[in-house]
Amino acid sequence: MSKFKKSVTAMALALAAMTGAAQAEYPEKPVQFVVPWPPGDLEDVLTRMIAEDFGEMYGVPTAVVNKPGGGGGPFPGAIEVANAPADGYTIGSFIIAVPVVGPQIGIPELNPDPFVPLGNFLTYPFVIAAGADAPYDDMAGLAAHAADNEVALGHFGAPLVPTQVTFGLAKEMGFSFAADAAFDALDCNSLASGDVDVINTTLQQILPCLDDVKVLASIGSERISLTPDTPTVAELAPNLDVALWNGLFVHADTPQDVQDKIIAVAEKTMMSDRAQALAAETGALVYWQSADEVKAQIATDIETLAGIEALLAE
Repeated sequence: MSKFKKSVTAMALALAAMTGAAQAEYPEKPVQFVVPWPPGDLEDVLTRMIAEDFGEMYGVPTAVVNKPGGGGGPFPGAIEVANAPADGYTIGSFIIAVPVVGPQIGIPELNPDPFVPLGNFLTYPFVIAAGADAPYDDMAGLAAHAADNEVALGHFGAPLVPTQVTFGLAKEMGFSFAADAAFDALDCNSLASGDVDVINTTLQQILPCLDDVKVLASIGSERISLTPDTPTVAELAPNLDVALWNGLFVHADTPQDVQDKIIAVAEKTMMSDRAQALAAETGALVYWQSADEVKAQIATDIETLAGIEALLAE
């Protein structure tokens, strides 16, 4: 072999070794999981489980950073992930609204959608609830009451999916809310204070007072295990069948091998005893849905929400 060929071969082997080493290095520094909501709810708890397992698996520090702000946008947490380097060190834990609603409501950093899903891991037990002293026990009763009385709705943001579904269900049932307002938290105190008559929130937020509230409907296609006698919105109005999910997302340019490492940990975490125990305690669905399935889910949800938007514009 000539000296030239030996030199080229040596350089190629060195480059291959360097490339392999670079790929093997991830993660070599702290990894941040960004949750664009306040701490304490299910997406936050499960993301912390993933972060803990990731740190233990790879021996690097991990942190969950909560960046709430603006119900229905501007999603500062999502914007932070969009603006971060596409290297897997900043991972978003996003609800359905970020990839489905975010690109549609004038947030430049989210349009076009800059993310790819790694996988979904949670379907919230999202409910429409009223206080125990409300003069109605179900959605039909609420519709009848609203015909002659003003009813105020508390929600997390008007453009968000559960709020749009709630507005759509009201229209399908022949009534509308006299007033509505966005809150950062919707829990037992929200109803006890009398600020609103009805709230749409995760069941997790009202578990401490579940015996003192009336759950009128759940949002999604599956009944919640903790409220098995309560119908779903999809049962009451099949055209409003949208589940409230949460998943992991990274910048679209993130290398696939990096994505795969994150996915491997997250999937294992969701199948763990502690994650499944949380599901049993809260009525949530905890699972792992692949990236391709999430992409299809997003396309379906965009179509469904377009139908709801058309309904509300009538």
